[in-house]
Formats: sequence, C-alpha cells, structure tokens
Amino acid sequence: MKKLEVLKGDITKIEVDAIVNAANSSLMGGGGVDGAIHRAGGPAILEECRKIVAKQGGCKTGEAVITTAGNLPAKFVIHTVGPVWNGGQKKEAEKLANCYQNSLELAVKNNCKTIAFPCISTGVYGYPIAQAAEVAVAAVKAFLKENESVEKVKFVCFDDANFEAITFEAG
Repeated sequence: MKKLEVLKGDITKIEVDAIVNAANSSLMGGGGVDGAIHRAGGPAILEECRKIVAKQGGCKTGEAVITTAGNLPAKFVIHTVGPVWNGGQKKEAEKLANCYQNSLELAVKNNCKTIAFPCISTGVYGYPIAQAAEVAVAAVKAFLKENESVEKVKFVCFDDANFEAITFEAG
C-alpha cells in the first residue's frame, strides 16, 4: 500500500484521524487554511487553542500542538506554524521540515494512523512552492521510513500549483 497520497481539494472535508492546520503563532485563527479550519470546525477548536495559549503562550515556528477537530470529519487538528520566507537564509527549510516532523510525532502520540497536510507556508508566508514541496515530501518520507504506525499521509492541495509540485516530489 502506498503511504503517500496527493489530492486536490478542501482539507476540511477529508476523513482522517488528524488534519494539520497551517496556523499562525497566536493560534487564534487567521486567513487561508487556518481560517477555513476554524470556520468549518466550529468554536471548540478556538476554545482549546485559547487553553494552549493560556498554558504555554502561542506556538513557535516549526512546533506543533493538537486540539479537537470540532465539527470536522477528523478526530484532531494538529496546528503547526510554518516559517515566513525570507530568501532561504534564516533556516526556513529546517523550520518547515520541523513542521512536518513535529506534526507526525504528535499524530503518533495520539494514536493517529491517518493524517492530512495542507501545503504549509506557500500562501501568505511566501515560501516558494517547488522548494516547499521538496522539503515537505522529504520530511514525510524520512519520518515514514522510521515509523510504521502511520498508515497514510495525504497532502491536500488547494490549488493547481501546489498539487503539481507535491505530485512531482512524491513521485
């Protein structure tokens, strides 16, 4: 069975154990994927995000936290903060890889067998799509090589450019 799947569509409609949210560090919802997940999932997600912020502050770039999925078809939402692109000289690739690694580790800790990722940092954070796809697919493949418990990772791309780049990298 192929463990990687690439889809074009709406991540809020994907039935998996966990969907990943490309969040901002405040965890309070925003635009793009973040706003769509908060709207579709309802107030339970924001309520849990507020508790996390009260306990530890926000979420740092490359790190991840987990909440309920509220009204979404998933069990959990894993919120991770991608890097803002600054020309590639500020460890953006390392931080982006950490988003995928830390999200997958949280999924495993919470007994998630299936997980769906959006394309992290390629929207308003300005990460070049082809480079982001290369980092994303390499990080996920490296994790899957070392970890048997995740059965399926879905890359859910909202647009053609991200879909084509992830499909190319996933082979």
